[in-house]
Amino acid sequence: MQPLSLPRPALKPAYDVVVVGSGYGGGVAASRLARAGQSVCVIERGREFLTGEFPSRLPELRRELQLTGGTMRSGSRTGLFDFRVGADIHVLVGCGLGGGSLINAGVGLRPDARVFADAAWPEEVTRDGLLDLGFGRANAMLRPSRYADANRLTKYRALQTASAAFGVDPVAAPVVVSFEETVNPAGVMQPACTLCGDCCSGCNVGAKNTVAMTYLPDARAHGAEIFTELAVTHIEKRAGGWRVHFLPSNGTDKEGAFVDAKTVVLGAGTLGSTEILLRSREKGLAFSDRLGEGFSANGDIIAFALGGRERVNAVGVGEPPKFVGDIIGACVAGQIELPDGEALDRSMIIQEGVLPSALAPLLPVFFISGGRLLGAAQSLIKGVYQGPLSHLHTFFVVSHDDAKGRIRLDKDRAQIHWPGVAEQEVYARVDDALTKAAQAVGARYIKSPLSATTMGTKPATAHPLGGCGMGADAGSGVVNHKCQVFAGPGGEGVHEGLYVCDGAVIPRSIGVNPLLTITALAERAMVHLARDHNLGFDTGANTEAA
Repeated sequence: MQPLSLPRPALKPAYDVVVVGSGYGGGVAASRLARAGQSVCVIERGREFLTGEFPSRLPELRRELQLTGGTMRSGSRTGLFDFRVGADIHVLVGCGLGGGSLINAGVGLRPDARVFADAAWPEEVTRDGLLDLGFGRANAMLRPSRYADANRLTKYRALQTASAAFGVDPVAAPVVVSFEETVNPAGVMQPACTLCGDCCSGCNVGAKNTVAMTYLPDARAHGAEIFTELAVTHIEKRAGGWRVHFLPSNGTDKEGAFVDAKTVVLGAGTLGSTEILLRSREKGLAFSDRLGEGFSANGDIIAFALGGRERVNAVGVGEPPKFVGDIIGACVAGQIELPDGEALDRSMIIQEGVLPSALAPLLPVFFISGGRLLGAAQSLIKGVYQGPLSHLHTFFVVSHDDAKGRIRLDKDRAQIHWPGVAEQEVYARVDDALTKAAQAVGARYIKSPLSATTMGTKPATAHPLGGCGMGADAGSGVVNHKCQVFAGPGGEGVHEGLYVCDGAVIPRSIGVNPLLTITALAERAMVHLARDHNLGFDTGANTEAA
């Protein structure tokens, strides 16, 4: 596939629509509005990665890591892995054309119906029937599927052993991966997944159905212009529309620029979109007082179990493979579903995961640092694919928290304030469940291999939600059910032509990996936008392979 992005000199002074960010929400907006005949510009702060350019070895991965926290700043501002070190909680987000879709596990689940029945949502979300339409369109484009031979994978069988602790069997997880060669709905030729396990460091095969493989090429095919390595600072209201101010992402060029549009769609992610609105408020724009409130970590936990009886085979081998043995599978192939029929917030899903092959040389170091692995020297000699670390379980858990974190500007950057978050019941509940799972396989539960590092033992999430949550009015939310931004601290009036379409609009934890929900809500918002402005667009597949 040819590059999607254009050189900066091609950027025009004005467009009908400027989309900020290129993750699931931004990708949907760009695709649908380009199909509606609008002139569309997409601005992304990260770089474009073509298939084969993602980090596959440790030195490359290190170059793609950026760390920010307090006064600390290290790494390239366009590094693929953007890790925000917080006083209360840490957050990992993706930075690149395609946003978080480039580095997530790709699990495509719809939440329990009770999630949307919660009063946190405006009633229109479930009343007008467009939510189902949104999920339908999201499924059609991203195509989550379950690997048919999951029970043949070593790591899936290891999860089956762990699931005995709960008296249930695991199920194959739906993941946005093409397990067979195909031409996708955007007209992009995708090869079949090689089951290398490196989904979370970027797919170098081209089989993962990222936004960069789906919605963005569809947008480009319909005339959208895409620009990378430009960081939006704030937006300004102008007569007849909006002005979007940006800087080069590299941080060395301080000369700002701008582009004008009738409509602006913020899809820069939970932290990015909230940060842009917070800066814009400092420059005089009026928003709801709820701006920055309602941050959720989606009950996330990443944890490990080590020393069990069985091999797990849960370290990726990459493409081309660094080790030849049992096939790994996609990053997540199976999950243990533990719904609670009485209390939604006690429900959880435990997924088995794979660590990317680029991390393999560091794994003995992580576990040596806490003195947990007596056989670490053996791992260094035999490698992680044959030594004790071949018995390492990686667990991804999604559940529910109280969504009471706050995003604030600190030194002009979004920072999360959530005192006491680590003491929430969800973490004790998940610790108990994972302890049982580890005991079932004869392993030791390891809550955090980073406890002896600067990361400490604070919670961390790769599923940040909220900050611009939906509400019935400005007293309860930052955007309405159509994702339009409220124009002040009270009432139902909105800023015409200003939308937020990403995880920031989700007003509570959802208990599943959020990619499908974010996409569905964005699809729903675009239907409303088209109706409100007498626009139309089709959603048929492109027929010519790119």
